[in-house]
Amino acid sequence: MPNRLAHATSPYLLQHADNPVDWWPWEPAAFEEARRRNVPVFLSVGYSACHWCHVMAHESFEDELTAAYMNEHFVNIKVDREERPDVDAVYMEAVQATTGQGGWPMSVFMTAEGEPFYFGTYFPPEPRHGMASFTQVLEGVRTAWVGRREEVAEVAQKITRDLAGRALGAGGSALPTDESQSSALLQLSRDYEPATGWFGGGDTKFPPSMVVEFLLRHHARTGSEGAREMAEGTCEAMVRSSLFDQVGGGFHRYVLRAKPHGPLVPHFEKMLYDNALLCRVYAHLWRSTGSELARRVALETADFMVRELRTREGGFASALDADSEDPLTGKHVEGAYYAWTPAQLREVLGEEDGDAAASCFGVTEEGTFEHGTSVLQLPQDGPTLDAAKVADIKARLLAARSGRPAPGRDDKVVAAWNGLAIAALAECGAYFERPDLVERATEAADLLVRVHFDATAGPRLARTSKDGNVGPNAGVLEDYGDVAEGFLALASVTGEGVWLEFAGFLVDLVLDRFTAEDGSLYDTAHDAEKLIRRPQDPTDTAAPSGWTAAAGALLSYAAQSGSQAHRTAAERALGVVQALGPRVPRFIGHGLAVAEALMDGPREVAVVGHPEDPATAALHRTALLGTAPGAVVAVGLPRAADGGAAEFPLLADRALKDDLPTAYVCRHFVCARPTTEPAELAEQVAGARP
Repeated sequence: MPNRLAHATSPYLLQHADNPVDWWPWEPAAFEEARRRNVPVFLSVGYSACHWCHVMAHESFEDELTAAYMNEHFVNIKVDREERPDVDAVYMEAVQATTGQGGWPMSVFMTAEGEPFYFGTYFPPEPRHGMASFTQVLEGVRTAWVGRREEVAEVAQKITRDLAGRALGAGGSALPTDESQSSALLQLSRDYEPATGWFGGGDTKFPPSMVVEFLLRHHARTGSEGAREMAEGTCEAMVRSSLFDQVGGGFHRYVLRAKPHGPLVPHFEKMLYDNALLCRVYAHLWRSTGSELARRVALETADFMVRELRTREGGFASALDADSEDPLTGKHVEGAYYAWTPAQLREVLGEEDGDAAASCFGVTEEGTFEHGTSVLQLPQDGPTLDAAKVADIKARLLAARSGRPAPGRDDKVVAAWNGLAIAALAECGAYFERPDLVERATEAADLLVRVHFDATAGPRLARTSKDGNVGPNAGVLEDYGDVAEGFLALASVTGEGVWLEFAGFLVDLVLDRFTAEDGSLYDTAHDAEKLIRRPQDPTDTAAPSGWTAAAGALLSYAAQSGSQAHRTAAERALGVVQALGPRVPRFIGHGLAVAEALMDGPREVAVVGHPEDPATAALHRTALLGTAPGAVVAVGLPRAADGGAAEFPLLADRALKDDLPTAYVCRHFVCARPTTEPAELAEQVAGARP
């Protein structure tokens, strides 16, 4: 019989609905049950695209004997970290503080009051590599609970007190400076490997999308060639490696070197947030350098998101699994969808083109992955094929690959990650004259307004939806910040002021419900469910932290609206960047990027003219292509058709020069000369020149 997860909206929880484990969702009734039975709580946190989460589920949670022991001695709670990032953050902080490492699946044992006392991640079904088996862990926890309850309670209370004492301040009132930003750049240069193009040592490489955005903005503001070279080097390294799906576009989660001096092999899950962030980074790299490679990657990533992640309702699904069915064995294995042999290439492409593709993409007879297969790469020293030929080969391979069993898709729509996708698709559509991408961004924004906004419950923004049905969990700070950022980008691209209004609604809620008296920001609203600690973290994970995402949205909204209250809030929040940037720049890249926008102004660009006038469109496109960090753009008429206020405050009382569409550029309360010429406007919205 299905357990209590059968009614969940999370695809990850639904994957466990038929487990013999008597799972509970995260809810008060689960903790009440633990009190009634006087047993500890076992919390298991994961997500649908997590390979080792699936492994532990198959090995332990689907095992009848293991499940029986869990059901008898514990109340078992399953959490989707993507639905409840607040729960995940609080207990992951405890895991990392206690064990020195973390990851998923996350396994936590706690009291009925939610106080944790024992932690881990993946546990194997039998002792392995110095790790205790999951059964041994369960038995050990049960023994301690029954025989050493006072000791367990003391440990749990101490951990909880330590976590509660970790509240952060704003990091000081000092704003980021040229010196602190340069210090962050210097630290990044020490972590950069010029020979490989990657940051940091070690064999595992994650895409540093937010760091690259900082580097591009720093180069635009200061003319730093070192920043530009690191950004270009990293972007080329990522796209030439197997991190990038050479056939279908889009990026995998990370790559690792499984063998000394061996090739980088991806962890094959594809996440919406990675692809949205990287799509925008490559678009900005093209805007800065004109790189044809960057243009191609940005568009292929945008097309991947639309083709494979877009839902029927117009939003974007969270992820594609790493695993899929191997047609030869019938087993679900990592990478089966993406790996090729030379023989498979020849079968699809013919002898000549198959051999050319194998040579171009590094597919060898020995294989670079597993079982003689290879994951396509684009080696620097590989043969150069005609671009049209490469495009033809990729299209034929993509068509053939679509006949393979596809990876599972997590159809959950996460508000924050859709906000990131909206910004990326809107800008790509504008830069590369692809109105279809702007339409997809608008449809996703419509879904968020229609389904995720709830004016009666607070009001609030819901974290997730699935199949057009809103999920039960309230949005966290990153949802408000990233969705506001997406709406602001969409407003600049479309000239539709309604998106500015919605962004204003969200950032006002940030001020009202997430902001502390000292200007620091919490990840959850003041009226959210009370956990053992109110989560608060300004550092980036795989996506921008809620803290700095909100700071960026506050800053952009202030530039569009002229609101000093929102600008002051952004400045107070950015004090933490001045404190952390020079020490740990790789973990606060988005904050450093927002700081670049603050230091540049950001510039406020008003393009006044009828939207259907080609001269207005030319000025608008020029404004959007400007590299000045964080510039905001408003386009339209200075008054509404009925004589009322303009859709954008920046347009108010702006006159046409010589009765022609006119652009105004202002920064730091000083405006440049109004211009009707795109070339002159391009100079006004360009970054620094070395």
